[in-house]
Amino acid sequence: MEKNALQSALRYRWLIFWVLAVGYILVYFHRLCPAVVAVDMMEDLRAGGTLVGILGSAYFYPYAIMQLPAGLLADSWGPRKTISLFFLIAFVGSLLLGLAPSVAPAVVGRTLVGLGVSMLFVSTMKVLAEWFKKSEFAFMTGILMAMGGIGSLTAATPLALLSAWMGWRLSFVAVGIFTLVLAVLVWWIVRDRPSDFGWPSTADAVAVESPAIGLAEGVRTVLSSRAFWPIAVWFFFMLAVFFSFGGLWGGPYLMHVYGLSKGQAGNILSMLAIGMIVGSPLLSWVSNNVFHARKPVLVLSGAVVVGVTFFLAFFTESIPIALLYLVCFTLGIFSSAIVVIGFTTTKESFPVAIAGTAVGLVNLFPFAGGAVFQPLLGYVLEQQGRSNGVFTVQGYQRAFVILFACSIVALVSSLFVKETYSE
Repeated sequence: MEKNALQSALRYRWLIFWVLAVGYILVYFHRLCPAVVAVDMMEDLRAGGTLVGILGSAYFYPYAIMQLPAGLLADSWGPRKTISLFFLIAFVGSLLLGLAPSVAPAVVGRTLVGLGVSMLFVSTMKVLAEWFKKSEFAFMTGILMAMGGIGSLTAATPLALLSAWMGWRLSFVAVGIFTLVLAVLVWWIVRDRPSDFGWPSTADAVAVESPAIGLAEGVRTVLSSRAFWPIAVWFFFMLAVFFSFGGLWGGPYLMHVYGLSKGQAGNILSMLAIGMIVGSPLLSWVSNNVFHARKPVLVLSGAVVVGVTFFLAFFTESIPIALLYLVCFTLGIFSSAIVVIGFTTTKESFPVAIAGTAVGLVNLFPFAGGAVFQPLLGYVLEQQGRSNGVFTVQGYQRAFVILFACSIVALVSSLFVKETYSE
């Protein structure tokens, strides 16, 4: 009887995973969608670079702030309740964003979207810790991040085509309705752990037997650990690069500097997503089977991103179009898919009882990076003025120098990350 129950649990955990993975597609769509429709939004809402930067970053502020509550809720209230409730908030926010008559309500709508989807990733990490073994965690996280890559892919060419057909406003209304459907599916299908069905655990025995750790003690344990801060700094600056370029200013850059259409820019930006899709499971495999370590993969990613941002900063208007595809593909792997290794490192640094708290705390930093640098780059672009209504090459050069500096800091911080891999 117990064997049959275990087999049922082993099968059902995949249904749970794929429901949450579809939700993660939506999270990444919302995260990166302004890059393709930024020019349309600037015209429709009569907003400049700084205001659109604020609008784009409005997703990141609540997302970053909510990562600690996300970890606490995942560990105490449970992933199922947490995700279902907050996806309803994202539904309302997406509708408001699509129907907003001006910048102010659009910012409110995007803020609600960021708040609503902020709970999915950390809660999913908690679900993986409860339903999958430690040896399976990096691979499952890699698959999840690949699904995020699909989400960023839908935020490129498909969104460009959809917005060309029905406009950017109705596109967000349609996405809001899809968000509501997902909230219902999560409530109906997802369970926090096998024991909710009366099934035996499918995770490691040590995860079941770990003593409970109080919320305050868990936060204190994470923040006082020397292992936490290098990876946190790495997350802040590495994802500042990805979110600033891939999540907002990459699209205007391609259209303003290279004169590309929205569809052409979307095609190039879609390479970010393909890089994520390919890179997430690939980097997990490389970490587990080639290096048998986490740190060398983080250091390698930092070095590659330094090289890519160097080209963006100092060859801003002279990069061949074919090479721009490679730039985005490389950033997709080494400044986005690489977070698989970052989150695995974080999870392996702390007991499973505070897995949600640890991942939630570190997950604050990448979105804080996006929240800070998206409007900062918009301000830099505005300060350099416009030519024929578009931002200048000099503006983009100065903005990308900032991203180059971020990548250097990320590389240096990766050198101080503690190795966590164990057979």
